[in-house]
Amino acid sequence: MYSAKMRQRWKPGFVLAFLLPLALPGQPTPLTLQETVDRAKKVYPTIQVSRARADAAAAAIRTARTSYLPRVDTLAQINRATRNNIYGMLLQQPVISPISGPPVLDNSASSVFGSAVGMLVDWEPFDFGLRKSRVDLAEASRRRTEAAVVRSEFEAAAAAADAYLTILAAQATERSAIAGVERSRAFLNAIDALVRAELRPGADSAVSRADLAAAQTQVIRSRQAVAEAKALLGGLTGAQPDEIATYDITLLTLPENQPPQGGTTANPLLLEQGAAVDEAKARLRTLGHQWAPRFSVQGTAYSRGTGARPDFTTLGGANGLAPNYYNWGLGFSVRFPVSDYASIRSQQAEQAANLRAEEGRYKLVETELETRRNQALAGLQAAREIAQLTPSRLEAAKAALAQAQARYQSGLGTIVEVADAQRVLTQAEIDDSLARLAVWRAYLAISVAQGDLAPFLQAAGR
Repeated sequence: MYSAKMRQRWKPGFVLAFLLPLALPGQPTPLTLQETVDRAKKVYPTIQVSRARADAAAAAIRTARTSYLPRVDTLAQINRATRNNIYGMLLQQPVISPISGPPVLDNSASSVFGSAVGMLVDWEPFDFGLRKSRVDLAEASRRRTEAAVVRSEFEAAAAAADAYLTILAAQATERSAIAGVERSRAFLNAIDALVRAELRPGADSAVSRADLAAAQTQVIRSRQAVAEAKALLGGLTGAQPDEIATYDITLLTLPENQPPQGGTTANPLLLEQGAAVDEAKARLRTLGHQWAPRFSVQGTAYSRGTGARPDFTTLGGANGLAPNYYNWGLGFSVRFPVSDYASIRSQQAEQAANLRAEEGRYKLVETELETRRNQALAGLQAAREIAQLTPSRLEAAKAALAQAQARYQSGLGTIVEVADAQRVLTQAEIDDSLARLAVWRAYLAISVAQGDLAPFLQAAGR
């Protein structure tokens, strides 16, 4: 009789304990699973990093396209210097400034003003595909970084969904543990009354108190698991753990539909690796265009001013500050990097190896995702079968506790049998809740492997 009353009192208490936080003022607003996933996709720091890299890659495309434009260089200069010039060659170096004009007979410390202003236009009319290959490489890099953004968002969403299920599992454990504490406390009160009436030995009270302490310890550990799960979800959503409240009654029942059958080709991780392979191919093609002639159409115009005369005399004053001689020119030049052949060949060999590595990594990711999907499918089947068995186990545990209490009250059983039955019932309640959540977790694992959370979120939000 006692256990039946306790069960009738506990069932509405269970629902009240589950739904009451939703109505209390000052409590954090509960988040649905869909809201949690959407929030993680927006605020998780890794996504911000990936988006910044995608923006940088998009800017790199614009930079690569500027190579089609003519190169224009301008120069303006004013100086005051001596004019002592000599015959002879001087190898290229950045220290000694060149002097134009004939060599002088004697050194002189006198100086004159000099000035120059000019412009050079350099344009490549054709380049055998080099510039296009660079633009293609920049676009391939952008596609890879955009795929990284999608992959980061997907991973954050999947992690948030898993953390949400972890919180629900920890809360289910906590509720069952609390119910176990209430049963132990109520039974302890009954035992104490019997002990005071000298109908039972005092040792029975001690055993019941020990069982109550064990049940309270389980509550503490389950609360710790809830706090840790909320801390994890808070890191994914940018919220403080005490601001997180969850509810989703549909996740306490079994999903009605099976996850959609499909491969892993749409998984963002695989798509990102495919983009990495395309980028490696584009880089190899760019190297293939490096060893080719470079044709340039050039035009120049410049003016120079000087205060020195060809007869080695000077004009003095401000002469030379303004340009007084000008030149212009048009030309067509060809450059061929002959000595770069060995270097380019070695770079091509290196990049070809990198391409093979990326292709191998693609196959590895594909295999791992397919393995995860098969494992999740097996886990889903096992979880469904277990979830169908736990209700009967729970009912059996309730009946066993009622019988143990009846035997104890009639003097045919011991307090140890009742304590064991209470622990078995608490564990059966925990296993019954976790069995259903295990089905959802396997459903999520399949969706993650296939790269699409929409079916899982749709089933969970029905």
